[in-house]
Amino acid sequence: MSKKVKVAIIGSGNIGTDLMIKILRHGESLEMGAMVGIDPASDGLARAAKLGVPTTAEGIDGLLAMDHIDEIKIAFDATSAGAHRRHNALLQARGIKVVDLTPAAIGPYVIPPINMDEHLDAANINMVTCGGQATIPMVAAVSRVTRVHYGEIVASISSRSAGPGTRANIDEFTETTSQAIESCGGAAKGKAIIVLNPAEPPLIMRDSVFILAEEADRDAIEASINAMAKAVQAYVPGYRLKQRVQFESVPAERPVNLPGLGPTHGLKVSIFLEVEGAAHYLPAYAGNLDIMTSAAKACAERLAATRLLAATA
Repeated sequence: MSKKVKVAIIGSGNIGTDLMIKILRHGESLEMGAMVGIDPASDGLARAAKLGVPTTAEGIDGLLAMDHIDEIKIAFDATSAGAHRRHNALLQARGIKVVDLTPAAIGPYVIPPINMDEHLDAANINMVTCGGQATIPMVAAVSRVTRVHYGEIVASISSRSAGPGTRANIDEFTETTSQAIESCGGAAKGKAIIVLNPAEPPLIMRDSVFILAEEADRDAIEASINAMAKAVQAYVPGYRLKQRVQFESVPAERPVNLPGLGPTHGLKVSIFLEVEGAAHYLPAYAGNLDIMTSAAKACAERLAATRLLAATA
């Protein structure tokens, strides 16, 4: 049996539980070393214990007190932006690599098809947000063809898929995603909106991306977007374009007034996405869970294979 890297997941809610199931079922270089929560009655801790994963309901302090803590090399934090700041300091003091699934943004923003390999040596890797993971690749796809003045994303997720941690992070979601649209997506200015949709039956995650860029070859832009969609589908099979990319010219004599930029003209690019989850934990409507946990797992797998296991080979 090939050697694997032991990981801990901090946060036994929807995101942490979905990630645990992914690692247990499909971990290539990763194996579960601990599931950490603060609610002894949480479903995530109960499932972990049933599946033979060591658990603690005493939070980060319980994790650090575990007998096998020295075997844990990577910790995923699926709690809240506020809690992550303390968690990160304690984990880094123990030399544990951190993959942050909160919008705390302590470490560099990482989106697998854009910049994963650039930040594998960082002590803390930030996975932006679920909406960011779904939409920023599309902004980057346009940016590699032409200059992007403005990128705006609207992420609509089912209320049922938004647990307490997600709801506590709403403000940080918009700020972190907006910043990553600029730093990872290449837009001069970014804006992010999240919608918690209470519809019943629950709707699959939908994302809209609106971009104003310099005029460029539309076929080249569409080809870049399609190629990026395939790159994301490599680790999130339920990721797809809902329709062909839409283009509209904004003439100089009738510019649009963009926040932070003022009157701007160019090429408006509209991209509409759907993210269907793999239903590892919540049903398929929870694509927001799937894209976040899949992206985090992809980064940790690469980190384990190219840095941690390679160092001991």
